[in-house]
Amino acid sequence: MPIRMIIVDDHPVVRDGLRGIFTGDDAFEVVGEAADGPEALVVALRTAPDVVLMDLRMPKMSGAEVIRRLREQTPGIHILVLTTFDDDADVLPAIDQGATGYLLKDTPRADLRRAVQAAARGETVLSPSVTGVLAQRSREPERRTLSRRELEVLGLIARGATNRDVAARLFITEATVKTHLLHLFGKLGVKDRAAAVAAAYDIGLLKPGADG
Repeated sequence: MPIRMIIVDDHPVVRDGLRGIFTGDDAFEVVGEAADGPEALVVALRTAPDVVLMDLRMPKMSGAEVIRRLREQTPGIHILVLTTFDDDADVLPAIDQGATGYLLKDTPRADLRRAVQAAARGETVLSPSVTGVLAQRSREPERRTLSRRELEVLGLIARGATNRDVAARLFITEATVKTHLLHLFGKLGVKDRAAAVAAAYDIGLLKPGADG
């Protein structure tokens, strides 16, 4: 079965170029296009794609908001961001809202095809510069403010939930759970789940008796 995908970008020439990369390859089927966030929500609901390949900065709705609403509307959908922006103001909200991957528009065609296939399997795909942004975040242990989603993941982990349990409870993929864990490990300056829970109790992010 081909990977069903929709392409979301506010520039028609970009959508045409991306469609050309996948058209003619039996491994993919482009089932729809959208020019902005609200249209993407409508097209995704109508076509039920496996992967949404989307730009991040578009009119009418922020990229992070589009990702959040797509994840709520269609649990299990995989969203691969393809954009020209790799600063933390763009990367971190997209990842926090559940993007499966984040690539830049200079990604070679063959790499982009492989990335869509990986995203369809629920695997996290990040360009090297984006990996650098996340690594920089992990080198800043003073940044201990966790996102709402990270706190939800941490609370479930503290109650003994597995990655699969967390994914099912929060309607996200296991790959996204792993990404959230990577982020909160970096923020807390730890290397594993047990240390994260211990650190969270130590600094008051979790309170004894309040995580059940």
